[in-house]
Amino acid sequence: MLKAFERFSHTHDPIDDAVVLDHDTRKKARIKTITEKGKDIGIFVERGHPLLVGEIVKTECGVVIEVKGKEEDVSTAIAKDWLSFSKICYHLGNRHTSLQIGELWVRFKPDHVLEELTEKFGLTVDRSPAIFEPENGAYGGHSHSHADH
Repeated sequence: MLKAFERFSHTHDPIDDAVVLDHDTRKKARIKTITEKGKDIGIFVERGHPLLVGEIVKTECGVVIEVKGKEEDVSTAIAKDWLSFSKICYHLGNRHTSLQIGELWVRFKPDHVLEELTEKFGLTVDRSPAIFEPENGAYGGHSHSHADH
């Protein structure tokens, strides 16, 4: 089994392989999975510092692995204007739920109560699977989402 302890935001080395992980798996400090090329790998990171999509991990033997996001069930609420968008971000934030925020859209794990709340504020809900990259919180560092809805 490959074992990775080092992580980088980028690399000058060629990428040898990749792992495709959902949000809940990327949050774990110890991850056991299979790479896209079928290799068993264990990834060990510091607790409280989840892997980010696009990060690189390097194994003990020098294999360079890219972390990719896996599409998963999510709800993406899309606003038509900045006022309703700002209000829904405020109300969802008060519920202490993990949110991925884009321009005039906010994404969260499927929850019918949250979906009804967003619709009450005039947003439309798209339930198409997508990669979920929520904000890490005020003290957890910056998420680097590049996704469009």
